[in-house]
Amino acid sequence: MQGQGSGGNVLAALCSFFIPGLGQLLQGRLLIAIVQFVLAAVLWFIFMGWIIHLWSIIDAARFNPNR
Repeated sequence: MQGQGSGGNVLAALCSFFIPGLGQLLQGRLLIAIVQFVLAAVLWFIFMGWIIHLWSIIDAARFNPNR
């Protein structure tokens, strides 16, 4: 059983650091991965993408499949 702070979550957070939503995709959460990727892409045009980027990293790190 993997929970918050597990190796899988650390890897997912690292992936989301480089591409928002990639960590969620690794965790099998396709819908939220697409939402975060698209929102980050759109918001980077007005230099606000860092907000979604940061949300993506924290969300991947804190994910607990048992909730």
